[in-house]
Amino acid sequence: MTSAAHIPGSVSVSAGARGSAPAADKAIGPLLRGWREQRRVSQLELALRAGSSARHISFVETGRSRPSEEMVLRLAEHLDVPVRDRNSLLLAAGYAPRYPETPLDDPALDALREGVERLIQGYEPYPALVVDATYDVVAANRGVLMLLGGVPEKLLAPPLNAMRLTLHPEGLAPRIRNLREWRGHLLAQMERDIALRRSQPLRALYEEVAAYPAPPAAASAAALDAPLDEESAEPVPYFALPMRIEHEGRVLSFVSSISTFNTPMDVTVAELAIETLLPADPATVKYLHALLP
Repeated sequence: MTSAAHIPGSVSVSAGARGSAPAADKAIGPLLRGWREQRRVSQLELALRAGSSARHISFVETGRSRPSEEMVLRLAEHLDVPVRDRNSLLLAAGYAPRYPETPLDDPALDALREGVERLIQGYEPYPALVVDATYDVVAANRGVLMLLGGVPEKLLAPPLNAMRLTLHPEGLAPRIRNLREWRGHLLAQMERDIALRRSQPLRALYEEVAAYPAPPAAASAAALDAPLDEESAEPVPYFALPMRIEHEGRVLSFVSSISTFNTPMDVTVAELAIETLLPADPATVKYLHALLP
């Protein structure tokens, strides 16, 4: 797997995925209460879910009781706490972390890397990429690299960031016909991730890309109804919000799908996401198969 700086046939990095900062210096009570309040779950509701009592949850949150390791993991599961932060809860309660954070270039993840590479390469000619918790690109196929032609080198320097690359005024943003709608979709996605992960690096990235200039509403909205090119007689009835992006005089349409690993037992793996861009109309399918046979 090669460096993201060169972006050859497949892009990858060897560092582990990054998420929220550790909070091992905090007590278990405030941490647990913070997650419970963020999820808008009462002590009684959490107790019922976890097979405990509201009294015990209250005692844990106020520091009057130390939960067992099993209880910490059970509460974290019912509060949908990310794997990285479950380690922080365990440390705060006086237990060893349960989930390792294995670097992506570690031999233990050889099967994972090879499987992901085969998956995104098998998706060609359609674009597919893998990102970590802060949307840094771990791997990408030729379909993605095709869309990056002409992007300034400074935006392609490692770590290559998918959100920055898409929304930066010198990146893909000027080519996206419906930028206002697509920008709103991406920012809303990041807001959901911040609420789930409570990640400071992710929040910093959000504040950066949200400050990039947004296009006027009228210009962007009209792009959704525009045909792919002169050969398209009628607008396409999209089944999901598409990204409509120009490429060498053509406008290609894609809808996005994101997949994660089921019940991951490693922090790095838990924070990986595979995004595939599915052609949203027959003309895009035809063009991509002709361009990347």
